Amino acid sequence: MAESTISIAPAFGELEQHRVELTAYCYRMLGSPFDAEDAVQDAFVRAWRSRDRFEGRSAVRSWLYRIATNVCLDMLKGRQRRARPMDLGPAVEPIESNLNARSAREWIEPIPENLIAPEKDPADLAVERESIRLAFVAALQQLPARQRAVLILREVLRWEASEVAELLTTSVTSVNSALQRARATMAQSHVTTADPLPKLSEADRAMLDRYVAAFERYDMAALTSLIREDATQSMPPYDMWLSGRDDILAWWVGPGNGCRGSRVIPTVSANGSPAYGQYKPSPQGGHEPWALQVLELEDGRIGEFTFFLDTARLFPLFGLPPRLDP
Repeated sequence: MAESTISIAPAFGELEQHRVELTAYCYRMLGSPFDAEDAVQDAFVRAWRSRDRFEGRSAVRSWLYRIATNVCLDMLKGRQRRARPMDLGPAVEPIESNLNARSAREWIEPIPENLIAPEKDPADLAVERESIRLAFVAALQQLPARQRAVLILREVLRWEASEVAELLTTSVTSVNSALQRARATMAQSHVTTADPLPKLSEADRAMLDRYVAAFERYDMAALTSLIREDATQSMPPYDMWLSGRDDILAWWVGPGNGCRGSRVIPTVSANGSPAYGQYKPSPQGGHEPWALQVLELEDGRIGEFTFFLDTARLFPLFGLPPRLDP
């Protein structure tokens, strides 16, 4: 019997081929690419240590998802839910006294597309982008952990209720009930996987090029024409967020005026949206990291700015240089 069990145990290479999809799954569960990578690594370690007990009754993929789900549920016990600034309260005035920093562990963090969806079929990639957008991931965090797992497995990954029930060691009735409650909660957030992130058109790309040039010139007149009137801006780890183009531009020319003279360079997309590394002028010469800008577009203009300021962790993750020389 021992020989038979060992013969069907998965090799480590067979585990590794599932890393990308497991990372995407754990990211949706946890809201952080760093936590997701830790969870996947922990899942692989647990799988490898228990490989001799793998009896082949289920596919290796399902077995790994079960282990990864348990890792995520363990990590979420007693942990504060991650959020975006707009989930915590109303927009405020664009004044410096409204800047209140919170722990980095409170915020949804962006993930580069190449960690979760390299070389995928365009149709599958569209689903990935819709279910990985910042607003959707933030809404997921409002669900209890097991409801979160059920919703992701059923709605995003399209597992059958019976498969999810087996994974969670529960009944189909319980899975369907959890899914119904999760859908009701998500409906209150007005964000679903049916809200497509539009594919960038050539006009969008040209508009983004104009945005980069205008931001580097700090040309407020040009920027005004590129930003929606109802645009929003947030800057984790600060809980302040701004609503409306006028307040955004007031911040840029007021407390945020230190961004004048910045360099802005494109990087891999984040959560399905265009992303840029922003570097502010350094007193020592050249430019130093300031923010990962993630932009969401709507009707050919920029509708949402998220400036992630944790550059020490995010710039290496997105392959951005540590500084720009003169």
